[in-house]
Amino acid sequence: MLHMRKYAELTPDKPAYIMAKTGVAVTYRQLEERANRCSQYFVAIGLKPKDHIAILLENNARFLEITWGAQLAGLIYTCISTHLSAADAEYIVNDCGAKVLITSFAKADIAKQLLANTPAVTHRLCVDGLVDGYASYEETMAAYPATPLPEGIEGRDMLYSSGTTGRPKGVIMSATQDYPFGEIPAINVRMIELYGLNQDTVYLSPAPLYHAAPLRFCMWNTRVGATVVIMEHFDAEWALALIEKYKVTVSQWVPTMFIRMLKLPEAVRKKYDVSSLKVAIHAAAPCPIPIKEQMIDWWGPIIYEYYSSTESPTVTIIDSHDWLSKKGSVGRPIFGKIHILDDNEDDLPIGEPGLICVEDGVVFAYHNDPQKTAESRNSRGWSIVGDIGMLDKDGYLYLTDRKADMIISGGVNIYPQEAENLLVTHPKVNDAAVFGIPNEDLGEEVKAVVQPIDMALAGPELEEELLAFCHQKLSKIKCPRSIDFEADLPRYPNGKLLKRLLKDRYWMDRKK
Repeated sequence: MLHMRKYAELTPDKPAYIMAKTGVAVTYRQLEERANRCSQYFVAIGLKPKDHIAILLENNARFLEITWGAQLAGLIYTCISTHLSAADAEYIVNDCGAKVLITSFAKADIAKQLLANTPAVTHRLCVDGLVDGYASYEETMAAYPATPLPEGIEGRDMLYSSGTTGRPKGVIMSATQDYPFGEIPAINVRMIELYGLNQDTVYLSPAPLYHAAPLRFCMWNTRVGATVVIMEHFDAEWALALIEKYKVTVSQWVPTMFIRMLKLPEAVRKKYDVSSLKVAIHAAAPCPIPIKEQMIDWWGPIIYEYYSSTESPTVTIIDSHDWLSKKGSVGRPIFGKIHILDDNEDDLPIGEPGLICVEDGVVFAYHNDPQKTAESRNSRGWSIVGDIGMLDKDGYLYLTDRKADMIISGGVNIYPQEAENLLVTHPKVNDAAVFGIPNEDLGEEVKAVVQPIDMALAGPELEEELLAFCHQKLSKIKCPRSIDFEADLPRYPNGKLLKRLLKDRYWMDRKK
């Protein structure tokens, strides 16, 4: 049985998770008791298996007890990004059909705005304080017994895409049948086994729990009796200190976190002992080759990468040893067959980029949106999530970019990820976004917006230096024609860049 409850019996006093900032530890006994109370509450207010709840929480000590409570009650739970606007959060609460909304005092502003326009929500709870219209989560749970419900079906998440190119979409794993208590899909078991998650694992989670990978990995780790260290927010040096303090064995990152750690002064990086790490996983966005090379040099060949999405029609995996002979690859699929197709849905030759399609992968649908579901399949029924890539002769996949981000300049397709990956390796650059802006002759031209290490450096001299840097490494057509500077770029903590917020500034006049 893969279940938290097993370890509440076997190792009741072992920390299931530790909140990094406060050091508050929740033991397996406490986690089970709290999740039991939560599940008892859900049943008492009339929720039935497969009913929906919504969770709008920052990384909070209550987060996993709530998701486990929903899991025990057989519910479908939707975790909402705390970085969304009130309008987007409202859309998700209504779209998922949530009957319960659980939020926190830290999100009071959005919580208040959600009161008037989420009519299907019948019960509202607030963690860590009181907001008008919401009951106290802590007081409510105290009224329910810590005894377990009869074992039924497993609950599951229904998460929404990041919405980097439009409105978030709820993803239903429509091929997922009902699983009895303690059982999970075979692909989840495969991931647990692949990374060696077990009772001895100390897992560092530096990303927001409302995202798919952090949430699912934390749930998997508590299914196998591991200890999870949850960072309330990411900080590069603090992450290294936590690895040393808790002797972390497994961690998961996004490339921007690698970049932030590598930009630390060498003396700071060397100050911390990270030798306990056995597995460091990264995903969510393409990792620049020089960045990954530096991470392997620093941490050793313990870097593992996978490529997937919230929809997860396929998952590819690659370890450090394979990657060093296939630099830039995200690996080979562990299920489903990958095709690279042109606009006519014909297979492209080896090494030529095109639309990634998955045959015989996990079937998914978009909640309440049959049109978008239909658009996510080609004429042969193969799944599409909008990524561009290519295959080599050995079947290894290389990501090129998102189709929605492709720039068409003078009739030539340009994938901006290549320029972004180069710019972030410059010592004066913290982050970069590259996209197309209007050009009367060419239709679009390549534009870069850069977040420098120090905004005092921003100006014509740095722009000239960075443009020259690009021209040394890339063909002229792929290089930005100009560079603007911003103190911060709109990037989700899961590593995904909200390019549309930047692009809209330059296309505004065209949309009038």
